[in-house]
Amino acid sequence: MKKNGICYSPMAAAIGLISSAAYAQAADNNVRKATPDRPNIIFILADDMGYGDLSCFGSKHVKTPNIDRLSQTGTTFTQCYAGSGISSPSRCSLMTGKNTGNTTIRDNTCTANGIRGMKISPQGDTTYIRRANLLPTDTTIATVLSAAGYRTCLVNKWHLDGYDPGAAPNHRGFHEFYGWTISTVHSNSPYYYPYYRFAGDSLTTIEENAHDRHVRHNTDISTDDAIKFIDRNRENPFFLYLAYDAPHEPYIIEDTNWYDDRNDWSMNTKRYAALITHMDAAIGRLLEHLDSTGLRENTLVIFASDNGAAVQAPIAELNCNAGFHGRKGQLYEGGIRVPMIVNQPGRVPVRKLKNIVYFPDIMPTFAALAGGEKALPQNIDGMNILPLFYGGKADTDNRLLYWEFTGKQRAARRGDWKCVTVKPNRPLELYNLKDDPEERNNLADKYPEMVRQFDKEMRQMHKPTPNWPLPGETF
Repeated sequence: MKKNGICYSPMAAAIGLISSAAYAQAADNNVRKATPDRPNIIFILADDMGYGDLSCFGSKHVKTPNIDRLSQTGTTFTQCYAGSGISSPSRCSLMTGKNTGNTTIRDNTCTANGIRGMKISPQGDTTYIRRANLLPTDTTIATVLSAAGYRTCLVNKWHLDGYDPGAAPNHRGFHEFYGWTISTVHSNSPYYYPYYRFAGDSLTTIEENAHDRHVRHNTDISTDDAIKFIDRNRENPFFLYLAYDAPHEPYIIEDTNWYDDRNDWSMNTKRYAALITHMDAAIGRLLEHLDSTGLRENTLVIFASDNGAAVQAPIAELNCNAGFHGRKGQLYEGGIRVPMIVNQPGRVPVRKLKNIVYFPDIMPTFAALAGGEKALPQNIDGMNILPLFYGGKADTDNRLLYWEFTGKQRAARRGDWKCVTVKPNRPLELYNLKDDPEERNNLADKYPEMVRQFDKEMRQMHKPTPNWPLPGETF
């Protein structure tokens, strides 16, 4: 049956949706089986999880034993930055290797152009907004890795399709896609116990969750999809982008057993923490499956979050953002500094690094790992940090990292220094993050020449965009 041009199926027959032609094409590319030197890649992304929400990053409240083990047996980056302080632009930066002065998507909503569509809030309120979408001309990590012979799959959250059904991940470089899209609003409702779910272009159903029943949690569904993809590709090198929803609000989970004894916590706090611990358990299940199938040593696993904790999170109660100033939606540290852990047994050493890295670095790094450098576009903003994964060094700190919400906020960091403003037409603030990581002591008046230099370089980083036009700009 078809509805609005989309094929609906009552059964999630994922394996049947994969064309034999696609596998034949992979064979034609002389695909080699993954090895420790050219491994499978699994990138796991949490949604709105703060820097301080992991035990291995200092949480005294949230239990994350499986992610902790990744940190204890791998390399932990303590100065990693997301692509933005909010979902769509952060993920766009991750996927395209560009900062938000250069990306196609720079905010969750457009100020002009884009495509108009309906947004339903967690409370059920409906508004109409404009969104940008990733374009066919945008090269993604999946495009690069596919060209290098990897089988590519996105599981769960894309958030780069705007209101264009043709901009789903399987039309932007991914061979396979299982999850939900913005352009089909009801594919993500209810948020954590979905009834509808895409498999490629087909909208399938999760019958256990029919009639708003809370039976199969989306974290479990996504992990099941990920494991099935791995099993189908044991003989091929693969890239799995596993983008969980947790712990994005609304905080909905039936099982809070890890925290039921915390009588001093509100139910909101228990559910927030449970969403993270439940995700941690799912990651543990995924890692156990890699071990049992003999794929673990041939698989690089990376864990990160797309931005800091949101205003709805129990930030003060759980110290979600580790004391950093700001939160999701802001370019202060609390909005953009995120945990990142890299793990591959026998290859990635155990160490903690202070190198300053950010999401645009992931594309050139994966390209170098897979041998796909020839497919990289010319105008990316990231650098290859692969040596840092495998015990080497890289000079990541003597460059300018840049972020913007066009016309509203902008920030840049070089070395210990960061310039930022989170309100339109307000003066830039200046912080020395080595001495003042919480951004409490504004040094702009003390070092005006440094502020002017930052301002000049930040303006150079901004490329005009028709979706967020500034006065006087031409395209």
